[in-house]
Amino acid sequence: MPSHTWESWSGRVRCTPSAFVEPRSEQEIADGVRAAVAAGRAVRVAGSGHSFTPLVATDGVLLSLDAWQGIESVDPAACQATIRAGAKILSLGESLRAHGMALANQGDVDVQVLAGALATGTHGTGAALGSISSQIRGLRLVTSTGDTLGCDADDEPDLLEAARVSLGALGVITAACLQLVPAFRLHEREWRIGIEDCLAGLDGHVAAHRHFEFFWYPHKDYAEMKSLDPTDAAPDPLAGVKGERIDWSNRIFPSVRDFRFNEMEYAVPVASGPACFSAVRQRMKSTHADVLWPVEYRTVAADQGWLSPMHGRDSVAISIHQDAALPCDAFFADIEPIFREHDGRPHWGKIHNLRARDLAALYPMWERFLETRRRLDPDGVFLNDHLRELFGA
Repeated sequence: MPSHTWESWSGRVRCTPSAFVEPRSEQEIADGVRAAVAAGRAVRVAGSGHSFTPLVATDGVLLSLDAWQGIESVDPAACQATIRAGAKILSLGESLRAHGMALANQGDVDVQVLAGALATGTHGTGAALGSISSQIRGLRLVTSTGDTLGCDADDEPDLLEAARVSLGALGVITAACLQLVPAFRLHEREWRIGIEDCLAGLDGHVAAHRHFEFFWYPHKDYAEMKSLDPTDAAPDPLAGVKGERIDWSNRIFPSVRDFRFNEMEYAVPVASGPACFSAVRQRMKSTHADVLWPVEYRTVAADQGWLSPMHGRDSVAISIHQDAALPCDAFFADIEPIFREHDGRPHWGKIHNLRARDLAALYPMWERFLETRRRLDPDGVFLNDHLRELFGA
């Protein structure tokens, strides 16, 4: 198909691929990979463009999974479903609830393609809840030879841990079997307090709620707190009660994003979270008083994915933002050393300046992942310039 310019949601990343392909089946995905290899072109996969890093950028073949969506099969007894990789998270909630099931957790942006959310380690908040990738029980992916390879805990278990968060570097994920939970409703509460009071009670809030997070607004120095807790109460917007509502989980998790921004996020060990946030706050107050966008603070449980920022440790994810129409690189570069001082690992889909040597020191399974990548894609079909820098390839 003719090429066209692809642009990310925030407008930070643009590329003009030589071809844009929209396969409608797993076979067409495999055929598209084989055709690209025969033509000597690289392959990258485009989702909804909600990554701020150039993971998608290519002048080769850009493959879209928009026409490869939906639930492939369900196993009610195991509370699992196999879902096509192009499915939008926002479409899954109602479809899964029709089967009496739901995602255990998700982020507050739901327009992402499932494969992209998995590949970048996207997560929500909750001290006992891992990333979406931690819900994977099995995967299928098309490799650089055009063959389809499956993995689960019994068959290719190491590949499963490598593929949970793979940045699209192992192949094209075509379907994922997810461990789900029975459909449930959440009671959302939002309230504001001074940031010092927020920090003083932080441990208690995290422990008291299934989901808890806060946004610190630097120009007002207050925290906008949010908690979500399961409830058996019927859906109700709680009209007249400011900052509260009850609904099915997939309707409560997402937040509306009316304004576009760029973002940096690091996951630090949970014990380092308050100190890291306090250092970020102090730096912003002293040096970046012009930044009005809030800082987000969330908790995420440890998981096993080799390249998951939460690999092997309970974590706090701290995110800084800037309006997409304003410069952000100098601001982010000034804050990033604070994250690194607290042993932070960057979110793969959000802006960072780390490269192979930096990353190898942060991930115990780094070399194992690189070995797996070289085994599955020895010719670098699924690499682009950004990934070559990350992997030292």
